[in-house]
Amino acid sequence: MRGKDIIMAKLQQKYKDTILKDLQKELKLKNIFAVPRLQKIVLNTGLGEALGNKKVIDIMSDQLSAISGQKPAKTVASRAIATFKLQKGDTIGLKVTLRGKRMFDFLEKLINIVLPRIRDFRGVDDKSFDGRGNFTFGFSEQIVFPEIEYSKIDKIRGLEVTIVTTGSSKEQTKKLLEKLGVPFKKMKS
Repeated sequence: MRGKDIIMAKLQQKYKDTILKDLQKELKLKNIFAVPRLQKIVLNTGLGEALGNKKVIDIMSDQLSAISGQKPAKTVASRAIATFKLQKGDTIGLKVTLRGKRMFDFLEKLINIVLPRIRDFRGVDDKSFDGRGNFTFGFSEQIVFPEIEYSKIDKIRGLEVTIVTTGSSKEQTKKLLEKLGVPFKKMKS
């Protein structure tokens, strides 16, 4: 057993101890391995402005590193688009893929610290499921993350978070995320 595996995030421990069994009962699944699980969390930001200013990549890379605790990978254009003055191979964004302990740590921070910091937050909209076990939502400002110092940023930029699960439907994925503590908007009755 590796040293990093011994220390588990609180949310990860809760998931293993109680959430798995609760979900199995609620979803009426016979096998514990059929219960939906988190696979990864992907943080993504598009940086079209990087075509004119290459420093933007370094600045946002530092910010994404601070937010996620992991160095982001550059995303590049797969083809040229003359209208946007985009060449094949130009860096147009950054992404970070979190798995394991880092994934649970990030989700715990997202639920307990980041979402409550959003002004007039009433819950996450449940229209962002894709039907294959993925849930995506965005932030219009990266400053909602506590690691980002407002005085040190050059420009407000958006960020997209995708939570990838093994859930086979919207209902399964939503149940999993609710059990993990993701606050969804209450439907008006």
